[in-house]
Amino acid sequence: MTATRPHTGPAETAVTPVSSHRADGGSSVPRPDRRVKALRMFATSITAFTVLGHLFLGFEQSPLTPVMAVLFGYALDLVLETLDARASGREAGYTGGVGRMVDYLLPTHIAGLACAMLLWGNASLWPYLFAVSVAVSSKYLFRIPVGERRRHFLNPSNFGIVATLLLFPWVGIAPPYHFTNNTTGALDWLIPLGILMAGTMLNVNLTKRWPLILGWVGGFVLQAVLRWLLLDHMLLAALLPMTGVAFILFTNYMITDPGTTPSKPRNQVVFGLTTAAVYGLLVVKGIVFGLFFALVITCVLRGAVLLCAPLVARGHKTVREVSGTANHRRSSTERRSVK
Repeated sequence: MTATRPHTGPAETAVTPVSSHRADGGSSVPRPDRRVKALRMFATSITAFTVLGHLFLGFEQSPLTPVMAVLFGYALDLVLETLDARASGREAGYTGGVGRMVDYLLPTHIAGLACAMLLWGNASLWPYLFAVSVAVSSKYLFRIPVGERRRHFLNPSNFGIVATLLLFPWVGIAPPYHFTNNTTGALDWLIPLGILMAGTMLNVNLTKRWPLILGWVGGFVLQAVLRWLLLDHMLLAALLPMTGVAFILFTNYMITDPGTTPSKPRNQVVFGLTTAAVYGLLVVKGIVFGLFFALVITCVLRGAVLLCAPLVARGHKTVREVSGTANHRRSSTERRSVK
C-alpha cells in the first residue's frame, strides 16, 4: 500500500496547477491534477481505515504505532528534502504555504500508515520506524535518469516492508484475520467489498491503472492454473489468497502506485503479468511473503529496463547512421562508375 509524488522524484512538488477557465472568460483558477486528487483520496481512505481498524476491526498493533510512524516519516522526509534541495540549489518541495506542504507530505503519510498497518513487529516500535525510514529514504537514494530528470523506481512502502522482513526475520506481516478480527456475519463480506469498490473507483477514475490490475489479477489466476496443471498444486489453495482483504489492498493500493509503474496501458499489463509470474516462481521455491518480494523484484527489473532504454536507443541510432553513411557511399560509388 503506497503512493509516491506524481512527478519525477523528491524534488518535485505534489501540486501541478491545471488551468480552469470560467465560462465568462475570466481568469483561470489553478486546481490540482487528477494524480494529486488520487493522493488525497488515498490518504483519506487509509487514514479512515486505520482509525476504524484500531477502534472496531481489531488491528493488533498498538494505536501509538501509526501515529509515531507518520510523525517520524514527516520529520525524516522534511530533513531529507531540505538537504537535497540545498545540494541541488533549488527550492524545497514543501515551501509555498500550508496547503503545499500538506500535499507534499501525503505520500509519506500513506507510507507511514501502510508500514504500520501491514507489518507485525510484536510490541516493538522500532521495526515500523525502520520500515518507514527505508521507504522515505529510498525515494532519495534509488533514482535513475529518465529523460531529463531523475526518478525513483522502487515502490517506497513495499521496499520498506521488504527490507524489514529480510533484515529482521522475527518481524512478519500482519495476520490475515487482522483486518476483520472483530467482525462477524455480513460485515466479513461488506468490508472487502467496500475496499474493492473504493479502490476500483480510485484506479479507474484517477490513477488510470486499471490495465495493470487486469494484468496482475489475470496473471495471478494464470500462475495458479499453471501450478495446478504442471506441479500438481491444489487449484483452490492457489486461488484462495484472492479472497482476502490483504490481497485486495495489495491489488488496489500497493501495486498500482503511479510513481513507480508504467503509464502506457500495454506496459501496465506487462508489469502486472511480470509481478504475477515472479510471485508464482517464489511460491514454487517456498518463499513466504511472495506478494511483496514479487513487486520489489518487478520494480528492479523495470528500473533496469528504464536504465538500458537510452543505451539501446543510442545503439539503434548509431546503427542507422552507419547504415545511412554506407548507403550514401555505395550510391556515390555507383554514380561514379556509371559516369
